[in-house]
Amino acid sequence: MSDAVLFERDGAIVTLTLNKPQTRNPTTDPEILGALNDAFACIAADTGISCMILTGAGKAFSAGGNLKHMRDREGGFGGNAADVSDKYRQGIQRTTLALYNLEVPTIAAVNGPAYGAGCDMACACDIRVASDDAVFAENFVKIGLISGDGGGWLLPRAVGLSRACEMTFTGDPMDAATALACGLVSRVVPNDSLMETARQLAARIASNPPRQLRMAKRLLREGQVTRLDSLLELAAALQGACHHTQDHEEAVRAFFDKRPPKFTGE
Repeated sequence: MSDAVLFERDGAIVTLTLNKPQTRNPTTDPEILGALNDAFACIAADTGISCMILTGAGKAFSAGGNLKHMRDREGGFGGNAADVSDKYRQGIQRTTLALYNLEVPTIAAVNGPAYGAGCDMACACDIRVASDDAVFAENFVKIGLISGDGGGWLLPRAVGLSRACEMTFTGDPMDAATALACGLVSRVVPNDSLMETARQLAARIASNPPRQLRMAKRLLREGQVTRLDSLLELAAALQGACHHTQDHEEAVRAFFDKRPPKFTGE
């Protein structure tokens, strides 16, 4: 694993830390994107992982694209228009899809500015917890761009269309308190307790049966893009499988025995 993204595992919980604080953890950095893709593939393949936390090193979660690279036409910004389009498809768009499609629940622990693609990356996570230092901005128009990484799809689902339009068309920053009020984040905590809060939340999630967590997330994801009757059919199929798992039987026994259940993933 590259040092550009720190990979830490504690039991069933993985914490990924974007680790280029000197450039404010740019989401356009090829090393960061490659390390994230590798980490997501590892998490997806490991049924012993039940929750992932994503955060940033230093004072920023991610300030989005690297403006110096844009100015100098370096990295993903070099070449003609067709070249740049292809680099988006093969670069940050692959990472957005991999994060959004992860089977395990994901938490963005937003420790500071989450601008542009950094804001969108937070929106690709299932839950967002913010420190009181967090600032969000869908600020692509401020630099003559649009969201090339999925923000036009992700942001309205996080805050509703009207608020997403306001954020997108103005590019104005939003503080943590406003983000909480509009539902962009589920809670705001002091900066020095952010990671402990995220870990406690991850631990509560990971205490549940791992297969059922992945199925529950799949239903929530499908519910955003499918009809109710189609979702009910999928729910029936998954529920039938759940009823024949050892973890379901263990949960029922533990309820009647008045003890905590011990889940195995079986």
